[in-house]
Formats: sequence, structure tokens, C-alpha cells
Amino acid sequence: MSESSVAEADRPDEAPAPDRTNRSAALIATAVALPVALLVGALALANLAPDAPAATPEPSPTTSRPQSTAPVEMAAPALAERPATVCRALLSQLPTSIRDLSQRPVTAGPEQNAAYGDPALTVACGGDEPEVAPTDHITLVNSVCWHAVERADVTELTTLDRETAVTVRVPHFYGEALQWVSPISATIVASVPSAGPAPSGCTP
Repeated sequence: MSESSVAEADRPDEAPAPDRTNRSAALIATAVALPVALLVGALALANLAPDAPAATPEPSPTTSRPQSTAPVEMAAPALAERPATVCRALLSQLPTSIRDLSQRPVTAGPEQNAAYGDPALTVACGGDEPEVAPTDHITLVNSVCWHAVERADVTELTTLDRETAVTVRVPHFYGEALQWVSPISATIVASVPSAGPAPSGCTP
């Protein structure tokens, strides 16, 4: 055996040179797979998350919403015997609700005052009739003549053709005020006697 053959036999096996092509391919595959996995995970979390709550609609006269049941502050001036009797008759026959407005307690004079809804629509019996100017707004609703005055936050409607005056205050929140006095007018006709012919401008 030659010396060169012995030398080659005694030489340890050399490790194969690393395959640079395979290594680069692995790095590229990892770089591509990582963001894809992150994207899939994010989409999965988004599908598992609860839906965002729907926006709560603003309350309006036509949408149901919680109404306060606290007593409504109202004045109760002393009434003479006859107006007091008429007002008790009216209050005993008023409906327990006007459209979707439930009746609420009042701080004074439940025998002459009533309130509905929140903000409160109020009914006051036994006050004075207003002075009527030629340009004032007068309307007949269900056989009751109403005089309208616009205040800061409410429309004030007062009867002009009844033995005892009745005043209804309708907050502007509820829109057209006259549409709210229709059921009240029917009760007034049944319980508060007429004072005679309706004023000029308030005839059918």
C-alpha cells in the first residue's frame, strides 16, 4: 500500500459543505409564513369579537322611552265652590293616558290639576280666560274653542267657551300642540258646561 493511500485512509471524513440554497429558501418561507399566520389570527379574533352595540336612537314623541313618575310641580289656587265642583268632575273623567303619555302625580291640587308624560303635559282647571286680541290664534277642536299662546318651551291652550276655563300646556318637544288636546276636549265637553255661543272665529 502506498503512503498516499495510507494517508488518505487515516484522514477523517470531512463534513459536507452547507447547502446555501436550501438555507435561503427556508428563511424566505419563514418570512412569508409569519405575516400570513398573523393575518389569519387577527381575522379569527375579529370574527370571535362581539358585534359593536347599535347606536341608541334619540328619543322623540313617537319612540318609546322611560318616563319619569315623579310628581309634577303645579300651583293650586283656591277656587270658588262652583268652579271647584266643575273641576272635580273634569279631573275624575280625564283619561289615564294621552296617546303614549302616562298620567303622573302633581304636587298640589289633584282635584284641579293633572300631568302626563316627561316632559310634562299639564291640565289646569279653574283659571281665568285670557284676553283675546283680533290677531290671536283661536281654534275649534272637538267642539271646544281653544286660545293658543306660544311660550318659551310650551304652547299654552286655554278654553274660551266653557263655564270654567281649562288650560293645557303642551311642551314644544311633542310637536303640534292642538293634536294633543283632542282627547281632553272630549272630556271637557262631557264634564264642563258651555258658557254660551263660541267666540267669533271659533265656529265650525
